[in-house]
Amino acid sequence: MRLIPKEIESLWTLFTAPTIWALHFLACYITAATYCAKAGAAPFSFETMRLALGAVTLAALGGIVLSAFLAWRQWGFGSGDPPHDEPTRKDRLLFQGFATLLLSGLSFVAVLFVAVPLVFIWACQP
Repeated sequence: MRLIPKEIESLWTLFTAPTIWALHFLACYITAATYCAKAGAAPFSFETMRLALGAVTLAALGGIVLSAFLAWRQWGFGSGDPPHDEPTRKDRLLFQGFATLLLSGLSFVAVLFVAVPLVFIWACQP
């Protein structure tokens, strides 16, 4: 009997949520900086940019939640308490699932912190 389905045994799952956060960070700050640097030259309003970045934020949060669910599933739905420090394949997969779940939580909070300026900034300052 397989403990973990084959499709989520990759080490790459560990980096999914932080990668989503990094891409979200770049998208938000590059878009806002470019829009404000070229004030008035963009064919769309500041409010439109905020709404688009809000949609990007929701997509990023959705991806991170999916990553967290897959990590939780890999961790065995929380069935094994840490530490997973035995030199076995099962403990290695449980540790990876737990670590990925923690990174997903951290990345979720980081995306929220990156999105906070979208709520409070209403226009570019000269």
